[in-house]
Amino acid sequence: MASRPGLFTEWPWQRLGNFKYLVLAPWSLHSLYLALSKERKELDLTYLIILPSLLLRMLHNQVWISLARFQNARSKNRIVDKSIEFEQVDRERNWDDQIIFNGILFYLGYFYIPGATNLPVWRTDGALLMALLHMGPVEFLYYWFHRALHHHFLYSRYHSHHHASVVTEPITSVIHPFAEHVVYFLLFSIPMVTTIVTRRASILALLGYVAYIDLMNNMGHCNFELVPKWLFTVFPPLKYLMYTPSFHSLHHTQFRTNYSLFMPFYDYIYSTMDKSSDDLYKRSLKGKEEVPDVVHLTHLTTLQSIYHLRIGFASLASKPYNSKMPILLMWPVAWTSMLLTWIYSSSFTVERNGFKKIKMQTWAIPRFKFQYGLPNERDAINDLIEKAILEAEDKGVKVLTLELLNQANELNGNGELYLHKYQNLRLRIVDGSSLAAAVVLNSIPPETKKVALCGNLSKVAYRVASVLCQRCVEVMMTRKREYYMLKSQIPESIAGYLLLSNNHNTQVWLVGDGLEDVEQRSAPKGTLFVPYSSFPPKKVRKDCTYCTTPAMKIPDTVENMHSCENWLPRRVMSASRVAGIVHALEGWDSHECGDKTQDIDKMWSTALRHGFLPLFGISPDLSN
Repeated sequence: MASRPGLFTEWPWQRLGNFKYLVLAPWSLHSLYLALSKERKELDLTYLIILPSLLLRMLHNQVWISLARFQNARSKNRIVDKSIEFEQVDRERNWDDQIIFNGILFYLGYFYIPGATNLPVWRTDGALLMALLHMGPVEFLYYWFHRALHHHFLYSRYHSHHHASVVTEPITSVIHPFAEHVVYFLLFSIPMVTTIVTRRASILALLGYVAYIDLMNNMGHCNFELVPKWLFTVFPPLKYLMYTPSFHSLHHTQFRTNYSLFMPFYDYIYSTMDKSSDDLYKRSLKGKEEVPDVVHLTHLTTLQSIYHLRIGFASLASKPYNSKMPILLMWPVAWTSMLLTWIYSSSFTVERNGFKKIKMQTWAIPRFKFQYGLPNERDAINDLIEKAILEAEDKGVKVLTLELLNQANELNGNGELYLHKYQNLRLRIVDGSSLAAAVVLNSIPPETKKVALCGNLSKVAYRVASVLCQRCVEVMMTRKREYYMLKSQIPESIAGYLLLSNNHNTQVWLVGDGLEDVEQRSAPKGTLFVPYSSFPPKKVRKDCTYCTTPAMKIPDTVENMHSCENWLPRRVMSASRVAGIVHALEGWDSHECGDKTQDIDKMWSTALRHGFLPLFGISPDLSN
């Protein structure tokens, strides 16, 4: 929102939420009806193409969003190296409003502008006229309108909303108040309407012009330099006819320079070009290699989780993951992504963050959760993890954390496999089990005298049970096999506090993977479920409280946090991820994987000292 919102700031359908797409329903349904009921000769392609073109524009913009986020997480050609936060993602959530608005006007134009029906597929003279009208009136009028928007009266009421994003993303280009978009459409309609009324318009020329606008808008705000230098060497005048991402980025950082739309020649004519434009372009194109101190190695979970990645849908990634998200129409893409994971043979960068002196990246293994359970996939997955470890080692990474099933005991012995294979690793491998155990222990109410332990055992479960027995807290189990496995690992002097029982008459349950619904239903009303596994249990009971998986709130000074880590709330990190950061900050020279552990109290107190805070039973809100 602008600092002092003016008239017609709000979009007309803003209060409709996701139902806003219904405003296009009458025309969309009508075009579908005609396509299905009329003979081919009776159909007007001009009318029928409007709806598919709107869908393609959304796809085009989404491709740019994913590409920019992927490149800005890994590329050395990043232009503005500052933080993006949740506030910006929320502000830019309505990037598709302008496509809906354009769609309405395209449909109205079809019915009410003379000559807008039955257009030919292509006309060269119309395409040339459209290009000339854009270079002349559109660029000229936009330049001066843009300068007017930077007058304090209009800037505070309208344009400040767009400039609230100093670090731009492709969709930042279309984040404006409604009134601004009305003027922009009037400007862009000059070439389109002129060619229509002069009977020189064509379908491909109109579609191409709109695609050109989207392409240049997205490119100019992508925050990484991608325009090769040889283009300007081969054709020097191109620097006056096409801006670069770094050129427009200066407008967002300096505000009073580089006002041009897509063609900078008016900035040259009126001496408003930033003098550092060429230098920033060269520096951004050359780039600067960045070596992370900490790499967090995770993997995909469900098929739908591909959309929840930071490089997926920005609005979904900014909320805790919910496997029941209504994205059934996207299942074909989800299945396609699954097939691609069988082919892709390397981890990929998902996110980068900063905290104090530490630079962090999140890498993802291109495998889904169900693939980790396939026996014939284990060697391939271990190879991918091993490849990521060696890549991090070559880059000079200090700490690599194993998240989710990348540290599974049945897969690699909680990471022990890699230590045996590469005994001279300079980087330290961390599974975060000590901090995870600390989080679980500190989520249990202090007055608790007995707890139930349910689910498959893990390294964290062993440590939690051992500490509780040392504290004279009874740990009750119903599964005989797990009971005897755990009892063999606990000193005999405290093993009496580990009990095998058919009745869990306690309101604190420590739960892991493999927890069955029938077990949850046997819990007393008001039971506190505290997960010790990396995956949350299915919420069967509405009369009980479910904690998150082991995690901690992060300090406000952690940078570039604008996506949620799986099902965790905003600005919350998993215990393993936090543990890796703490290891790097403290400079600890020891691994924490396999049988190797850290002191639980030391890990907890050190994490608190660095500003990480406990959640104490805060459960993610999945209602959004």
